[in-house]
Amino acid sequence: MSNQGWSLKRALLPKPLSGFLERNTNEPEIWRNGCHRPLVGDHFFFLSGGSVGNDTCFREKNKAACLIANLSTQDMVLWDFFPEKELPVTEEKMKAFPKDDPTKPCRLTAFLAYKAGMTHIVREVEKPGSKLHKKETCEAVTIIETPPMVVVGVVGYVKTPRGLRSLSTVWAQHLSEEVKRRFYKNWCKSKKKAFTNYSKKYESEDGKKDIQAQLEKMKKYCTVIRVLAHTQIRKMKGLKQKKAHLMEIQVNGGDVAKKVDYAYGFFEKQVPVDAIFQKDEMIDIIGVTKGKGYEGVVTRWGVTRLPRKTHRGLRKVACIGAWHPARVSFTVARAGQNGYHHRTEMNKKIYKVGKAGQESHSAMTEFDRTEKDITPMGGFPHYGIVKDDYLLIKGCCVGPKKRVVTLRQSLLKQTSRVAMEEIKLKFIDTSSKFGHGRFQTTQEKAKFYGRLKA
Repeated sequence: MSNQGWSLKRALLPKPLSGFLERNTNEPEIWRNGCHRPLVGDHFFFLSGGSVGNDTCFREKNKAACLIANLSTQDMVLWDFFPEKELPVTEEKMKAFPKDDPTKPCRLTAFLAYKAGMTHIVREVEKPGSKLHKKETCEAVTIIETPPMVVVGVVGYVKTPRGLRSLSTVWAQHLSEEVKRRFYKNWCKSKKKAFTNYSKKYESEDGKKDIQAQLEKMKKYCTVIRVLAHTQIRKMKGLKQKKAHLMEIQVNGGDVAKKVDYAYGFFEKQVPVDAIFQKDEMIDIIGVTKGKGYEGVVTRWGVTRLPRKTHRGLRKVACIGAWHPARVSFTVARAGQNGYHHRTEMNKKIYKVGKAGQESHSAMTEFDRTEKDITPMGGFPHYGIVKDDYLLIKGCCVGPKKRVVTLRQSLLKQTSRVAMEEIKLKFIDTSSKFGHGRFQTTQEKAKFYGRLKA
């Protein structure tokens, strides 16, 4: 049977379908020919679309075709990062939130931040049994600026057989200009009338009753509550963008009524990063990688180059497949878009939480009392100066400078030694990242060079 035009998806045989198949006395021919009958829990493949052949079984009434293929496990390859396509927008999608625990108090589970740059730190390792125990190590870290987010709405979801469905949305009375820009393609040429009628609801008794009725409706029917929060992009002096980033953040803990009251109580209030994340916590970072544009197979897939004397180029794939099947398999390396892909990095440890206006915002440590800011000399290249709250994350992070990233609480229960280790920073490097930095502060540089000629 030809499978042209069919899309392949891995799935488990659901109980309703298996019950229908067992009740059906006219068994499909594919089982009468010797293949095993599918059981509940068996892996199989749905082929949807295309023409329907003889080896298919039909559901009652709607005649949705499905083919059950007896394939070996080596054919069941999960192509997590396929296809390597360019994203239509820079903003990332939140595909999952941490599992809810009603016994714990209400809390938010994610945050939006902006990547500033990288530096390195020196710390003492606390890992008994390791050769590095009680010794110093030098590690790369990323500084992510996290100005407080503002909650402007709440959304309630109900569970359906096809997943979550939004039941109701309530917005705050006052929305800033930076978030209103998010709803316009061209702000300067628009009439700027967004939410003007909605905000009048809070001024009349009928409007207030309507809002309270929607909140009560959420408490009665919804199972998932999320707040609508946006970044304060005007505080980011290094960014030219004026349009705030808006996202839904799930509220975990407590029952639904407490969740709704918790979200409504945050309307038009700022949520700092230390209300969600703490030092030594393991988090996930979701973002869009650096875009590389259209690139060839050697760079994109790591294919070996052909010999030097090859005719018509050597940075190619020599054979892209057999004569038949008369099409190129999707597993063959081809040239195309590289970078600008959506990625999730798990288990990134927070080394430090810096609060604006406090000593924690500086790069001073218990062992290095030099008064210096977290921003290196000359500022972060392609970014500038970090003035707001920030997180110091171990290792690298997806995306270029200024890219917005989503910080999410870990989906897993952290029990490893790395996750449980308490971090004690001894030194944070603030030398210039533009060239070979020699000095940590401008005072140190002036003391070394002395008085220069006028």
